[in-house]
Amino acid sequence: MRKTTTLALIATGLIALGCGSGAADRANSSGDEGGAKAGSSTDDKGDAKTEEKPATAKIGQPARDGKFEFTVKSSKCGVAKVGSEPLGQKAQGQFCLVTVNVKNIGKEAQMFDGSSQKAYAADGTEYSADTGAAIYANKNAETFLNDVNPGNQVTGVVVFDIPKNVKLTKLELHDSMFSGGVDVALS
Repeated sequence: MRKTTTLALIATGLIALGCGSGAADRANSSGDEGGAKAGSSTDDKGDAKTEEKPATAKIGQPARDGKFEFTVKSSKCGVAKVGSEPLGQKAQGQFCLVTVNVKNIGKEAQMFDGSSQKAYAADGTEYSADTGAAIYANKNAETFLNDVNPGNQVTGVVVFDIPKNVKLTKLELHDSMFSGGVDVALS
């Protein structure tokens, strides 16, 4: 079991490194493809102005970051184990399973990297995604290990292992590890 998880984590890490190679170019591309973080631009007179950060999306509402449009379908916490016997993974605390639809709104293939996603508690504590547990939580793990071509979409589960007494209040979803991200409220 540990051998399988270790191999899966190594594969995910190698894929994530490959995804990041073009991210710097994408980060510098024009914002007309739906970037969702605040930035600066110029007005009609050429003067610099600051853009407002868009409102935080809610469950069921699309939110864009870079080449991806994310729609969080559901969030379920309090899960003790993912997978089935004899394979699976137990939570250190509790698993929060976040079902998300990811649509490529760009003009080239983009890989969804579950490890680039973040979750936050009300006090601002940041939690990383558990990519090892996500392998067991997704019936078709290949969904998140393949490129998503323009116009295509995938739906899968991002898993967070958080303490039992914590409640997640928002997600920060990214099209790559270098993107600004977009916030989605969970409550």
